[in-house]
Amino acid sequence: MYQNCIFDLYGTLIDIRTDESGEDFWNTVADIYKSYGADYTGKEIEIYYHKLSKRESRLTRLKHLTYDKIEINLENVFIGLYTRKGVKPTDKMIQDTAVKFRKASTQLLKLYDGVIDLLESLKKANKKVYLLSNAQRCFTYPEMCDLKIEKYFDGIFISSDCACCKPSKVFFNKLLKKYNLDKTKSIMIGNDCISDMQGAHAVGLDGLYIHQEISTPLEGHKLICKYKIMDGDVTKMKDYLIG
Repeated sequence: MYQNCIFDLYGTLIDIRTDESGEDFWNTVADIYKSYGADYTGKEIEIYYHKLSKRESRLTRLKHLTYDKIEINLENVFIGLYTRKGVKPTDKMIQDTAVKFRKASTQLLKLYDGVIDLLESLKKANKKVYLLSNAQRCFTYPEMCDLKIEKYFDGIFISSDCACCKPSKVFFNKLLKKYNLDKTKSIMIGNDCISDMQGAHAVGLDGLYIHQEISTPLEGHKLICKYKIMDGDVTKMKDYLIG
């Protein structure tokens, strides 16, 4: 039986829908920046957001030439949008901006049924619980706190902190090395056949796949995993993780 349970977040524990397209969204983002003294139109901030994101990608790639998959830190983009308007943002401004940006794009955010019971059951069974998520800490950690799940994790690895992301072996190995995890006693649980399952397989981890509405379509991809739950029922995970 597994001692270490490594979870993906979105699409595995959290059901989410976001949309960063459309005039209304970017007008809202412009209003956020205006409230802190940076005057943008919706169209203008959309253009520069994408420009600064591309620049951040280039800089991250130059810093980590050996990484096969990189992840930018969006905080640097949020900062850049302020500084180009002559505003020097505080850390609190950036955190508030990130959270408001995310909320403006979020249409749905909730735990899947059975998640709290699963996590509490794992802790009662003395399992170690880790997070390995392709995400941005500036709004992902606040969302975890809002949903009251951050306390269950023995380690939280978010891609924006590491400049790399799943399915890269680099990202998996950073977590495995930091916590000195025995691969034979560890399992990756996720909803993505590529990032989670193929990534886990590449570093020698067993995988538990759960198919959700927002999962990457399986057509054209090989699903490599030891266990699978195809109906999205989180409660079934306990059968594989605890027994």
